[in-house]
Amino acid sequence: MENKIPAAPQENKMGVMPVGKLLANMAVPMMISMLFQALYNVVDSVFVAMISQDAMNAVSLAFPLQMLTIALGGGTGVGMNALLSRSLGEKRQDAADRAANTGIFLFLCSAVFFAVIGLTVSRPFFLAQTENMAIVEYGTDYLSICLIFSVGIFSQFCFERLLQSTGRTGLATITQLTGAITNIILDPIMIFGLFGFPRLEVAGAAVATVAGQLVAACVGLVMNLKYNKDIHIRAKHIRWHSTTAKEIYRVGLPSIFMQSIGSVMTFTMNQILIGFTEAATAVFGAYFKLQSFIFMPIFGLNNAMVPIVSYNYGAARPERVKRTIKLTIVVAVCIMTVGTVLFEAVPHVLLGFFSPSQEMLDIGVVALRIIGVHFPIAGFCIIAGSVFQAIGNPVYSLINSICRQLVVLLPAAWLLAQTGRLELVWLAFPIAELMSLLMSSIFLRKTMRTANAHMAAANQK
Repeated sequence: MENKIPAAPQENKMGVMPVGKLLANMAVPMMISMLFQALYNVVDSVFVAMISQDAMNAVSLAFPLQMLTIALGGGTGVGMNALLSRSLGEKRQDAADRAANTGIFLFLCSAVFFAVIGLTVSRPFFLAQTENMAIVEYGTDYLSICLIFSVGIFSQFCFERLLQSTGRTGLATITQLTGAITNIILDPIMIFGLFGFPRLEVAGAAVATVAGQLVAACVGLVMNLKYNKDIHIRAKHIRWHSTTAKEIYRVGLPSIFMQSIGSVMTFTMNQILIGFTEAATAVFGAYFKLQSFIFMPIFGLNNAMVPIVSYNYGAARPERVKRTIKLTIVVAVCIMTVGTVLFEAVPHVLLGFFSPSQEMLDIGVVALRIIGVHFPIAGFCIIAGSVFQAIGNPVYSLINSICRQLVVLLPAAWLLAQTGRLELVWLAFPIAELMSLLMSSIFLRKTMRTANAHMAAANQK
C-alpha cells in the first residue's frame, strides 16, 4: 500500500505576502549568492591569469561551450520553475510534483549528453579557434573536465531551481554559497599545488569548479528532501513524462536558444577579436567575468521574480503581477546604473585583477568604457524577457535575443572591424541593446495586455 502523499500548504507566501517585502525576502538572498557565484567566476580567471596570458585566453575561448551547459540548465530550470509555480498557484499538487520529478530526469539526461561532448569535442573545439598550442593544451584540459563532470552543474541548477520555485530562496542561497566557497578555497590549492596537492594549473581551476558544483548539488538535494514541503520528490517518479516535458520545454526552449545564441555570439566575437590580437580576446574574457558582478545580482532578482509572477498569474491576481514586474524593473535599472559608473570611472582598476599586459590594459580600458554605457538598458530588457517566460510568451524573448545578437550585434561588430580600428568594434554592444530596448518595450506591452485579459476572464468564472 502506497504512503499517502501529504497535501501542499493551502497558500504559499507568494500569494499573500506584500509584494515589496516578498520580492526583497526572495531576491536579496539570491542576489547575494549570485554575487558569490560571480566572485568565484572571477577568482578562477584571476588565478589562471597569474599563469600566463595563454592560460587566460584558454579559459576565455572555452566559455562558449560552457555557456551551452548554462543555457540548457538555465532554460530547463526556467520551464520547470514556471510550470511548477503555476501549478501550485492553481492548487494542482499532482502537476507540481510531476514538474519536479520530470525536471530532475531531464537534468540528468543533459549531464550525460555533455559528458559525451566533453570526451569527443574539447580538443577539436580549440584547434578550430587557434594555432597557439599552449592555448589548445590548456583549454582542452580545462574544458574536458568541466563537461565530463557536468552532472555537478546540472544537478546544482535543478535542486536550486526547485527551492526557488516554491519561494525558498534562502535555502537556495545556502547551496550556492556552499558551492562558491568550495570553489574559491580549492582554486589556488589545485591550480598552484598547495598543501601537498599536485600543481594542475588550468586543469586545477576546472577541478575546483566541478568540486564546487558537486558539493552545491548534494546540499541542494538534502535541502529539498528535508525542507521543501511544497513538492514531493520520489525516485520512482524521476522518469520521462511526455506532457510535462513538453510543457517544460515549451517555456524553457526559448531561454535555451537565447543563451545558446549567446554562445554563438561569444564564439564569433572571439574570432573577430583574435584577428586583431590575442590580447583582445583576453580583454573580452575579462569583460565577461567583470560584468558578471553587475549582471549576476540581476539574474538573482530575476530568478526571484519569475516564480512570484508565475504563481500570481496562475492565481489570477493582476495587481500583484503588475507590482512585482514594475518593482523588479526599477531595482534592476538602478543596479545596472551602478555598474555603468564603475566601468566608466575605474576600468583600469577592474582590469588590474587579471595581471594584464600593457597591451591588454590599453585595449581593455577603452572597451569597458564603451560597453558599460548599455547596462541600464540591459537591466530593463533582461527583466522584460523573463516576464515573457513567466507568463507563457517565451517566443518574444527568443525573437528579441536572435535580433539583438545575430541580426544586429555580430553584423555590426564585423562591419566595424572592417575599419581596422579595434575600439569601434566594442560599439556593437550598445547599438544592439538599443534595438533590444525597442523590441522589449513593444513585446512587454503586448504580453501584459494578453495576461490581463486572461486573468480577468479567470476571475469571472
